[in-house]
Amino acid sequence: MTIRLRAHHLLCLLTYVGKGYSPAFTANYDGIAGRLSRGEDILLVSGPDDVCAPLLDEPEPHCLNESVVERDRLAAQDVGELLARPIRIGARLDLDAATLARMRQAFSAGGVRKACDGCEWNELCRTIAAGGYSDALVQRSASPGER
Repeated sequence: MTIRLRAHHLLCLLTYVGKGYSPAFTANYDGIAGRLSRGEDILLVSGPDDVCAPLLDEPEPHCLNESVVERDRLAAQDVGELLARPIRIGARLDLDAATLARMRQAFSAGGVRKACDGCEWNELCRTIAAGGYSDALVQRSASPGER
């Protein structure tokens, strides 16, 4: 299977520790984190994605706000520069151990954080990054070919 993610969720997954907007949201994200950790690939989508799904029944889901679309644009730009490849709608990404480590190193150094400005989770993510991501739920081990 493939996990559908909008671009700014490529940053959110780096620091996800089981906290979120609601119990349904965290249960869903816990499942996504497990799938990513097992190596499922990512398909970049526009607008609400698999992470957003539990929020779409709300009267005014923030997933549809223009500010979130701007976060996607900024994240796609930063991650694309970091990985030296276009991050655009329809692109697929394999979040192997090396890519995850590279993204986390850049996140810790502040290199891919433009999309995080003004996000309510920014301080939590900063704390998790400063702690070495030890509690983050998305974890990948290097496969024999990556070692």
